[in-house]
Amino acid sequence: MDKSKRPFLKSKRFFRRRLPPIQSGDRIDYRNMSLISRFISEQGKILSRRVNRLTLKQQRLITIAIKQARILSSLPFLNNEKQFERTESTTRTPGLRAQNR
Repeated sequence: MDKSKRPFLKSKRFFRRRLPPIQSGDRIDYRNMSLISRFISEQGKILSRRVNRLTLKQQRLITIAIKQARILSSLPFLNNEKQFERTESTTRTPGLRAQNR
């Protein structure tokens, strides 16, 4: 068989299909904190739809549920676990400059 007459053959790639992050039994609600916390970053931001692998409708419902939980203060607006500490190198010593003169 001639190369020009050979039909185009697709290479078969096998990939593992990822499971959807929200199962059919999960309710998207502001009280379901275990579900909501999966879609929030470490800084407290709502993750994008591409990162979450959600449908448009699911992303909208998750966003509304997160905002409701924040307003009802069951979820913080900011995640302040990492406290910024001032190191000794950044502290100012005003007396040092006067001594050098």
